[in-house]
Amino acid sequence: MSSYKDPLLQSFQLRHLSLRNRIVSTSHAPAYADQGHPRDQYRLYHEEKAKGGVALTMIGGSTNISPDSPSVFGQLYAGDDSIIPWFEELTSGVKQHGAAIMCQITHMGRRTSSDDGHWLPVIGPSETRERAHRSYPKSMEDYDIRRVIKHFADAALRCKQGGFDGIELLSHSHLLGQFLSPLVNKRSDDYGGSLSNRLRFTLQVLEAVRDQVGDEFIIGLRITGDELNEGGLEADECIEIAKLLEASGMVDFLNILAGAPYDDLGLAGWVPPMGMPSAAHLHIAADIRKAVNLPIMHAGGIADIATARHAIKDDLVDLVGMTRAHIADPYLVTKIQTKQEEDIRPCVGMGYCVDRVNQGREALCGHNAATGREQTLSHVIKADNIDRKRAISGKIVVVGAGPAGLEAARVFSLRGFEVVLLEASNKLGGQLILASQGTTRQQLWGVADWLIEQVSQQNVIIKTNIYAEAADILAEKPDLVVIATGGMPEALDIVGAEYAQSSWDVLYGEALRGEVLVFDDRGDQQAGVVANVIANSGANVHFITPDRATLHELGPTNSSVVHRDLYKAGVTFQTDLDIVKIETDGDRLNVTLENILTRQTHIKTVDHVVVENGTKANTDVYEELKSQSRNNGEIDINALADGELKLPRNNPEGAFDLVRVGDAVSSRNIHAAVSDALRICSKYSVLIK
Repeated sequence: MSSYKDPLLQSFQLRHLSLRNRIVSTSHAPAYADQGHPRDQYRLYHEEKAKGGVALTMIGGSTNISPDSPSVFGQLYAGDDSIIPWFEELTSGVKQHGAAIMCQITHMGRRTSSDDGHWLPVIGPSETRERAHRSYPKSMEDYDIRRVIKHFADAALRCKQGGFDGIELLSHSHLLGQFLSPLVNKRSDDYGGSLSNRLRFTLQVLEAVRDQVGDEFIIGLRITGDELNEGGLEADECIEIAKLLEASGMVDFLNILAGAPYDDLGLAGWVPPMGMPSAAHLHIAADIRKAVNLPIMHAGGIADIATARHAIKDDLVDLVGMTRAHIADPYLVTKIQTKQEEDIRPCVGMGYCVDRVNQGREALCGHNAATGREQTLSHVIKADNIDRKRAISGKIVVVGAGPAGLEAARVFSLRGFEVVLLEASNKLGGQLILASQGTTRQQLWGVADWLIEQVSQQNVIIKTNIYAEAADILAEKPDLVVIATGGMPEALDIVGAEYAQSSWDVLYGEALRGEVLVFDDRGDQQAGVVANVIANSGANVHFITPDRATLHELGPTNSSVVHRDLYKAGVTFQTDLDIVKIETDGDRLNVTLENILTRQTHIKTVDHVVVENGTKANTDVYEELKSQSRNNGEIDINALADGELKLPRNNPEGAFDLVRVGDAVSSRNIHAAVSDALRICSKYSVLIK
């Protein structure tokens, strides 16, 4: 599709602001804030999307404005003037690349914690607790309302002084939205009861903000289109709210969401991971667009270009938010413009980004290791200017074609090296073949699919069905060998361990029947996938873990969806239990389980025991090659931590360099695998003779 016909690439006029296309990265909190400020990491993250062609990047998801709205998941704080210079540097950096930039500001109300920041009481319209953030709020008094209105206005002015094109006030689920929602607002004064009363606080905030920033500064509102929750805001009332906001004359655009993220599954409905429908609320935004003349924006699981194009082409919305899609690939727009849509790294809904933030860590893409690391890693891999007459061959042998090996092959090929990829099986993808089984996590194959396609398009020599030994690798005369051989399932160290099957045995084998005990000593997605597959085959699954919670490592969106699907399949769960012993009892197995807290034991009789205990690194070929390598397999960890690569030259007789990546080092996850590969392979330099 040529650019002049593509609806996504049409420009859009938002009042006086000209947007170069219809694709937006909406406000979110990647937890890159430094002392509440958007410093270098934050700025470069947004600059990259501007370089990649996005029309508008909206920063500062949940930027707080008041001391009693603490930043519990790494948000910015615009409650004082110290942020203005950092705003100026950020907005200047983004605008130089042709994108517009706005900031979202909010008071989180009850949707935060009182035991953080200044340890001030959490406030809300009423004393209605939110399960997700768990605080019991103080019901706001008149002076609280006046104070927060002023804080909104002051923060908005700081945004204007900082060079933003506009701001977005966050209503949905935050304090403004809490006043609107009958589920939360139980007041009997002028701010409760009727819709006009519940909207009063929002209108007073808008009036104060407009008075501060003037008529030429753009003000938008992120609002709920339907809480999709019994007793909450319904679609008709939300449409009425949109009409009243338009009638106020103080709002320039609306950003429509749906759902009620008051618990983990509610959050998953708002920011959908795998196992949830994509773009499920687009029709809700479209209904509001029909009812008002304000520009309408929507972001809610729109990850693919076809859906985004449909949303604009069929006039469902004016601007389409592709926020997590830009976390996966900040050059998404450029690739559309240059007719390289097939090269867009897809957002597969892994939820690694949002769940990490909700676990108190910074947002990272599950399979793009450069996101958030723009200070040291590049999203665009360019060919090296290698003097082939003076350089050693520059030939790379990668052993293993899981995510780490595929990423290594991709990066080196793009840099212009000769790459040979050796894979023991007849199919590329490694553990992703197993991880994408079942019903909940099927989208995960998109990671492998993209990597395989990228490697196949390049000049990588791919050899499958080769269980590479040292002689096979040395025959290629490599300058560098990348060991990406992954690992094999780690068995339990108990009496009767031989009677248990690994999760791999099950996923590669025939369906199990009868009573199946799944023992999970890892706490990540793996045991959830195998339990899903077994339960869907008709077996009765009992899920046991020594952890204090099942699937302990998962963040709120993934945990709620995975657990929901397992509950629906009839899986039962028990925590704080370890396996002590497995014995045969005819055709069945007696499993001795021990409570790790009380040390009490009991026996459970089942037909099968399936164990997920991580993997043990495949190191045989690595150990064979170490003594023949220039660096004895060693990497300077201090340099790697600083974003550089140094390989000690501690074996002068060595003929090549040797590194390990991914699970060939230790049992980790997809992000660790691709991160190893990108930061090593993008930094490696060919030795000069």
